[in-house]
Amino acid sequence: MKILLIVVGKTDQQWLVDGIKQYVDRLTHFCQFEMQVIPDIRNTKNMDQNTQKTREGELILSLLQPSDDVWLMDDKGREMASVEMARWMEKRMGASSKRLVFIIGGPYGFSKDVYDRVPGRLSLSRMTFSHQMVRLIFVEQLYRAFAILNNLPYHHE
Repeated sequence: MKILLIVVGKTDQQWLVDGIKQYVDRLTHFCQFEMQVIPDIRNTKNMDQNTQKTREGELILSLLQPSDDVWLMDDKGREMASVEMARWMEKRMGASSKRLVFIIGGPYGFSKDVYDRVPGRLSLSRMTFSHQMVRLIFVEQLYRAFAILNNLPYHHE
């Protein structure tokens, strides 16, 4: 199964770029993983939040295929412990050959059109993290899920 992570805007902190790369490299041992960056919207200083979310949403939706199994990373989404996420991933991967897509939105979240298209929502925590930091946390948790499923010593109970 292929896993795609869609993110809005570039990661501009080098330490985050390095951390993300480390876990993306590890993930490639377990799955076909791709991270697709939607370019930052230009001239956002002259744009309200809803307009920015709408423009980002159009770009997000253009990347999705009808057969994709899509999940938004959203603060109101379902929370899971790491072992629970590993079992959830195992079920998703065994249930279909669809592309599994996760989306991390921009700083203001998602447009109504994206929420309407994508009913699935996951949350990493009830705490708030920067949308750039969520990228690192998410790819680490994805790697952890695969480590759990493959009985690697990375995760300790």
